[in-house]
Amino acid sequence: MRHESGPIDGRPVLAASAGAQALTPSAAAVGTATADTTIPLTGIRWLPRPKSLRTPQVLYEARAGRIALATIVGGVLLLVLYATHAPTILVPRSSQIFASWEAGPLRFVFQGVHVGTTVTNYSLSALILILLGAYGVALTALRTLSTRAIVISIVAANVILMLGPPFQLTDMGNYLGYARLGGLHGMNPYTHVIGQEMHDPIYHFATWDNLHSPYGELFTALSYPLAFLPIPVAYWIVKVVTVMLSLTFIGIVCWCARRLGRDPRYAAVLVGLNPIYLVYAVGGFHNDFFMLVPLTASIAFLL
Repeated sequence: MRHESGPIDGRPVLAASAGAQALTPSAAAVGTATADTTIPLTGIRWLPRPKSLRTPQVLYEARAGRIALATIVGGVLLLVLYATHAPTILVPRSSQIFASWEAGPLRFVFQGVHVGTTVTNYSLSALILILLGAYGVALTALRTLSTRAIVISIVAANVILMLGPPFQLTDMGNYLGYARLGGLHGMNPYTHVIGQEMHDPIYHFATWDNLHSPYGELFTALSYPLAFLPIPVAYWIVKVVTVMLSLTFIGIVCWCARRLGRDPRYAAVLVGLNPIYLVYAVGGFHNDFFMLVPLTASIAFLL
């Protein structure tokens, strides 16, 4: 049976399937055995092609990169100065005990300044957001930054954090608490608790009074010699070693990047100027670095 082709109106049509073909005037003239299954597209307004988002050119300039580095270092300094001046929520248990050797040498700068808890919370959140923004700008303008400027910024941020008390974390007191529990008092920290050394001054700085040590045996054994030192001396030794391990870790990451043919500046900024890394890892003086350095070094030896 032959299907008669209808009149051609020249409107755009859409094929019903991938194998179907739209009728053309030449096909209509000679006759076509294929049924007309096309759908006319009428009244459709084609949307304009969206423009791609572009990063402002100013963020790629050297000036933006230098400002970003200065903002990160300045923000870290401001945080340390505020945390050292008086007991605040930034330093756990500081409302109960806040020794001068714990506060650090910068405690006199903001002395006499009093800010409420709510304002402190919001200010810390705002500062972290500002630091994250500066961190993003530093990564964007990375190619305009010299290795020297990046290294100075990373070292400065780490040293400034070393001069302040631990932020948000209470592990420092617990490190020394378990060290003195086993090394000085002869009690196994995996079967005894810090609460059993209540007569020891470190008890006031520890928070895990009724918990067995969660730390590995090697770390615990390495901390035992600190038990025979005055608490302020042991405290500062842990801080100095933590910062040295932090810088060593960043150096190993940069070395790995160079071995892989990547720009070591990018690795340095990506890791060493990350606000979360600075505030909570370095500023909290957490023992992660005692694991990260040998772990990263073992990876580096394989490259």
